[in-house]
Amino acid sequence: MALNKEFVGRVFGPGEPYEVSRVKIVEFADAIGEPSELCRDKAAAQRAGYPDVIAPPTLAIVIAMASTASMHSEPGLGLDYSMVVHGEESFSHSRPLQAGDVVVATTTVESIRAVGSMSMLVTSTDLSTTDGEHVCTAKSTLVERGK
Repeated sequence: MALNKEFVGRVFGPGEPYEVSRVKIVEFADAIGEPSELCRDKAAAQRAGYPDVIAPPTLAIVIAMASTASMHSEPGLGLDYSMVVHGEESFSHSRPLQAGDVVVATTTVESIRAVGSMSMLVTSTDLSTTDGEHVCTAKSTLVERGK
């Protein structure tokens, strides 16, 4: 079944607030091999001008994926996640995520198009603090392989 193009422009969220913690930042930095002391040492981060440790730029994917999960499970979308491969991911940051941030994610379906027997789904997810400050936009392309 092809993806439902009527979902283009549909907005999901904002989702539940997500608190960015020092522990999560360190765990994520360790998992991806990020050696920066700015991710681990509050004093070093403060010397660099940040109020607390900062997250590697790709930590945003953890929050963005939680936001897109509700969209992926919408039966009307017609997405067979067992046939999905990840096509592309990009991040545009207004500033780094930092320990103590409480952010919400809002996902917009930007486009759906057929490419041969495949379907491509492009979404953008805006991460903003609960006070409304934009922090990051994550753009994702998923490819549903043809059956």
